[in-house]
Amino acid sequence: MTASHPLHIGVKLSQQLTTIDELTAFWQTADEAGFDHLWNYDHFAALPPEPDVLPGDVFEAWTLLGAMAQATERIRIGCMVTGNTYRHPAVLAKMAVTVDHLSAGRLEFGLGAAWVEEEHTMLGIEFGTLRERIDRFEEACQVVRALWTEERATFDGRHYRLSEAYANPKPVQRPYPPIWVGGRGRQRTLRIAAQYADVWNVPNADAEEIADLSAVLDRHCDDVGRDPEEIRRSSQLRFEGSVDELVRNVDQHVSMGISEIIVYVPPGNAVADLERIATALPRLR
Repeated sequence: MTASHPLHIGVKLSQQLTTIDELTAFWQTADEAGFDHLWNYDHFAALPPEPDVLPGDVFEAWTLLGAMAQATERIRIGCMVTGNTYRHPAVLAKMAVTVDHLSAGRLEFGLGAAWVEEEHTMLGIEFGTLRERIDRFEEACQVVRALWTEERATFDGRHYRLSEAYANPKPVQRPYPPIWVGGRGRQRTLRIAAQYADVWNVPNADAEEIADLSAVLDRHCDDVGRDPEEIRRSSQLRFEGSVDELVRNVDQHVSMGISEIIVYVPPGNAVADLERIATALPRLR
């Protein structure tokens, strides 16, 4: 397989165990260096693999996206991915439209079902079963799209309801910002991607898994009557310090049909690492 869409290279610095100064410098360097998109994550407690990181500093994702919109000029920005359980989808839809306007139409909208139970427990947020989270996630995709496209949106779901809801202004991007669905669930997540996603993202996957999951997504597209070529395929790779190794990994992923690469850069030395990666952009492209 080869990618049928133009190749885009993005970078991600999660806002855990870092500083606002490092984040801002990273954003501006990515913008100036010519990367295509720029990402953060959506968590309220720091994540492993570092030991004892849960109490560590973590900044809120969508507040930072507003700052990213103002700190950059050309690069596209997004959250990989927003946890649906943390915010009502109608509130999230309004936040996303605001960022789309702040960035002059540069928002990429990433959404997932959420998965870290400890965050929900400590904050008193309903976690539910996997099936319940996926059900809410699917309804959220419908709610957000309705609010972005309909003059007055009505929705009567099991988890969310709208009643002749106004949602103005509409996004700068029409009909709405590209929707990225993240996950590897074969039965439900990939089917939701087939129905609603412009881009499907899978993190930390090898070539064999990418090929397997991509084939599952194709079958779901057939089931819902959608052309699989409409959905761009994306993967996330962690930068481990070797630019040459990164180039090899990207080449392998592109050969499996991936057209959207997100390079995760760990905090602490992120700007220097990003500058090293930027020197390889001509090779990556």
